[in-house]
Amino acid sequence: MSPSEFESLADAVLERIARAVEEGGAECDCETKGSGVLELEFADSSRIIVNRHSAAQEIWVAAKSGGYHFRFDGSDWVDTREKGELLAVLSKLIGEHSGRAIALR
Repeated sequence: MSPSEFESLADAVLERIARAVEEGGAECDCETKGSGVLELEFADSSRIIVNRHSAAQEIWVAAKSGGYHFRFDGSDWVDTREKGELLAVLSKLIGEHSGRAIALR
């Protein structure tokens, strides 16, 4: 995949995440921090950071439970270690941070 294709796909998924967080009723502040970085901040001041990593062509997620790397497989962003799908993993992480179950779509 070319660098511009990756950035286009990554930016689209970051926008999708921001919309899903807002529409899904997650109890957190969702803010874009510069180009390719999304920050979710929770009531207890914990954060989830989602960012594109152009060199590796991955979406990286940092949460209190650890770090995750997602690579586009042609249809989904899939965790490089545990094979979970990005929105499903984020739903779980947001639930852990907020104490409230949420399903991002």
